[in-house]
Amino acid sequence: MLHEGAKVSHLTYIGDAEIGADANIGAGTITCNYDGFFKYKTTVGAGAFIGSNSALVAPVTVGAGAIVGAGSVVVQDVAADALYLGRGEPAQKTGWAARFRAAMQAKKAARQG
Repeated sequence: MLHEGAKVSHLTYIGDAEIGADANIGAGTITCNYDGFFKYKTTVGAGAFIGSNSALVAPVTVGAGAIVGAGSVVVQDVAADALYLGRGEPAQKTGWAARFRAAMQAKKAARQG
């Protein structure tokens, strides 16, 4: 259910959810509401802001006026007027992709030859 003034951008999936008045759901956000057996509800309070490309893993409630940073995975309730940042720590492994490709190419060549 979308309450008055709620904004839900393109490429967003809102399943079993209630979105409060004047809440803003960023592009690419999804509500993860089904675990293969049961559906759960997501609630977003009035005036809350959900940053783009976030995943709200139900059952979860985002309080009124709360802000969820872009790219967050929300797995716990967010208090009203709180800031929630649910991202993994960035890591960069220099040269990893080149080593991986070389190993897979060698493995593929061994199977073909």
